[in-house]
Amino acid sequence: MFYRLSGVHHADYISDSRMFKVPADRNLAVFFLIIGVAAPFIIPSLYLNSYMLPWLIWTAAALGLNLVTGWAGQLHLGYAAVMAVGAYSAIHAAKFGVPWEFALIIGGLASSVIGSLFAFAALRVKGLYLALTTLAMQFVMDWVLTHSPAISGGSHASLQSPTLALLGQDITSDAGYYYVAFGWCVLVTIFMLNLKRTGLGRALVAVREKDFAAAILGVNSFYYKILAFATSSFIAGVSGALLVATFFFLAAPEQFSVNVSIQVLAMVIVGGLGSIIGSYFGVALILLVPGLVNGLVAAGSEAIGMQINVETLAHIPNAVYGALIVVILLIEPLGLGKLYGNIREYLMVWPFDQLRK
Repeated sequence: MFYRLSGVHHADYISDSRMFKVPADRNLAVFFLIIGVAAPFIIPSLYLNSYMLPWLIWTAAALGLNLVTGWAGQLHLGYAAVMAVGAYSAIHAAKFGVPWEFALIIGGLASSVIGSLFAFAALRVKGLYLALTTLAMQFVMDWVLTHSPAISGGSHASLQSPTLALLGQDITSDAGYYYVAFGWCVLVTIFMLNLKRTGLGRALVAVREKDFAAAILGVNSFYYKILAFATSSFIAGVSGALLVATFFFLAAPEQFSVNVSIQVLAMVIVGGLGSIIGSYFGVALILLVPGLVNGLVAAGSEAIGMQINVETLAHIPNAVYGALIVVILLIEPLGLGKLYGNIREYLMVWPFDQLRK
């Protein structure tokens, strides 16, 4: 039936607090879960490694940033710094013979410790002042990575990642790398979906809206800010470690520069603050669309016989890509997640909404 809410009744709080209140949402999630599991069998290896794998890892990272920015309302411009901490910590732990399962946890915990430093700044300042504080921490981390050979190998050096091994099995195939990224993204998504239903999620939203009002209601804003930064940093650390272990295969300071922090923040903003599905859309737009636009421009110029020099060809996709972001935010300032929500709400009552006209 088109009227997807027909026959859906919530007679108790347990039913009303389900992860998927509408059966169609659950069916859609199961469908995409099946597509994700079957992706290595239906998608060529080149596209699986070049598009799907980084999309999943960056989505998990964007969900972590959305936790502290979208849910807790704390502007974070140093997210790549905590990703770097997790990546380098996990690599060094693996080089010392620590199993990768524990190395990833070590990377996440190390990132949580560093991320908590941002939280202590959030206890004193907010808004743009907090953004500048986190940006300063990003620059500090950039300096440490480029001037500490014991950590990163030096300014223009890279740190080779050991072969990823989970549950005693070396992972060297493209499908194996993909399933690791897919499993981590699913875990983070399930965590975020459940966070919305818990007291922790409601407390973070209260802190975001007005921390003084939340304090009057008995919500300890200091505690929840620290918890949000620590949890978000743990997700960032593990995501950074998996990004190096499954995609880059080596860690370099340039991979976690301030530009990366701004890029991840753009993923969250374009997707929609506090939106889980929006994080998927935002990462796809920021990460995948430039390459697709570049291919379309090159193919279109060849089809019409137009000769475009290399420099112009390199700038046209960026211009189109930037204009696309502006148009999307003009149409819906709340991001792609809100656009999806508008379509979903319309389909819930279609075609019965025509009866009111």
